[in-house]
Amino acid sequence: MHSISQLEKQQVGLRLPKYLIEEIDAFTEEYAVNRTDIIMEAIKSYIQEQKEKMFYENFEKGVKELKEILDGKKDKSQLTTLDELIDELEHS
Repeated sequence: MHSISQLEKQQVGLRLPKYLIEEIDAFTEEYAVNRTDIIMEAIKSYIQEQKEKMFYENFEKGVKELKEILDGKKDKSQLTTLDELIDELEHS
């Protein structure tokens, strides 16, 4: 959940290609929403997608590292990536 101060809106300037503005405007007319809502949702979606991508990349590294340890190819004392992954999971 976000605090009240985090939900406060701030105006930003943004330059977009004309074709993208035209697509946004067509979408706003068809679905009766405004540009701000579309752009805000697109940004939120993009950020969430990037966070998920980073999580799964780190998870994959941790699994590979654990497999190397279980296969005897790597010493437990070298385990850093998995520790970081566990820490990430516990604090997310």
